[in-house]
Amino acid sequence: MSETSATPVRVNLGELSAMFEAVPYAKFLGVQFELKGDELTAILPFKDDLIGNPMLPALHGGVVGALMELTAVAQIFLAQGGKRIPKVIDISIDYLRSGRPVDTYARAHVTKLGRRIANVRVEAWQFDRADPIAALHGHFLLKSDEAEAKPKA
Repeated sequence: MSETSATPVRVNLGELSAMFEAVPYAKFLGVQFELKGDELTAILPFKDDLIGNPMLPALHGGVVGALMELTAVAQIFLAQGGKRIPKVIDISIDYLRSGRPVDTYARAHVTKLGRRIANVRVEAWQFDRADPIAALHGHFLLKSDEAEAKPKA
């Protein structure tokens, strides 16, 4: 399978953060973004509210999944130059190990950015990027410029 990497267009990190601040669940999670060069890293600061299994303790799987989905959306948003917010078609998540009660990081790679569909891979890790706790593969719908230009009847 050949990979096509979308060339990111510079978007103000403040714009991206403000966009996710308006999403209630993202705000509850406290997800932050860091952009170094063309690599966007999402950071999920640990807080006790994120624990799903207090016996281990381990992060809730939905929290890890949400972090990766938000990371994918943010990476596609950047790859498009901040034009439009993608919609989830489907995602598949592999939970590889329990997330510990520490900060968690995620990075996305856009494998294909078409006119209507984007394919993305995301990995989440805690201590070592080479040792992920979860991986996501997703397909996202991109609104076409034509659809945005058409008036709603």
